[in-house]
Amino acid sequence: MTTEALRVLVVEDEPVAAEAHTAYVDRVPGFTVVATVATSQAALKALQDRDIDVVLLDMNLPDRHGLDVVRAMRAAGHRADVIAVTSARDLQVVRAAVSLGIVQYVLKPFVFATLRDRLLAYRDYRNQVTAGTQVDTQAEVDEVFAGARVHAEARLPKGMSAELLSRVSRELRESTWSEQDQRGLSARELGEALGISRVTARRYAEHLCDTKVAVRRSRYAGAGRPEVEYLWSR
Repeated sequence: MTTEALRVLVVEDEPVAAEAHTAYVDRVPGFTVVATVATSQAALKALQDRDIDVVLLDMNLPDRHGLDVVRAMRAAGHRADVIAVTSARDLQVVRAAVSLGIVQYVLKPFVFATLRDRLLAYRDYRNQVTAGTQVDTQAEVDEVFAGARVHAEARLPKGMSAELLSRVSRELRESTWSEQDQRGLSARELGEALGISRVTARRYAEHLCDTKVAVRRSRYAGAGRPEVEYLWSR
């Protein structure tokens, strides 16, 4: 069974997303980020210089497509597993990812819980494949092949959609980290940015707070009752 933390290489060219993904990984027990890079060239060098167990890989890098990065990894003898993190929804890209042995495919934008569940599933998979030298039954083979998959997504509250939750998450994350000082959004501002009602925006923002990926704070602007604003949690 894996006892040491699994070493992760984060490959992401968008600074905000790179910071978020790195922070996410470091919050998951049993994982540690050993490097965060923005290009395929830097990723391949990191793989050469460091011991890495799994690569959190963006598919749309400025110097090479993520699928080509995986091919280059294998050609160079790097055996680290790959979790694709991408906004690419092209079925051909997904099929190519499967054929190259990518163990997870996570669509952007996503919340912490989404990546956490996949990393924990991957950790269980690693424990399975390192627990012995052979499998004795078809059931054990099936468990290994299914090991890196997430078997049950956390259910959203009734009436909430994953698509809108992703949009709310992205708006909060980009707004919070757009400046050196944290800047939150009120439910009204969030609703106006996304073209939804203030009530709906508040409901989704409160859900993110309840799941510990966003926080509330009071905004004081002169006399009167303070306004609640929401910030993405680092």
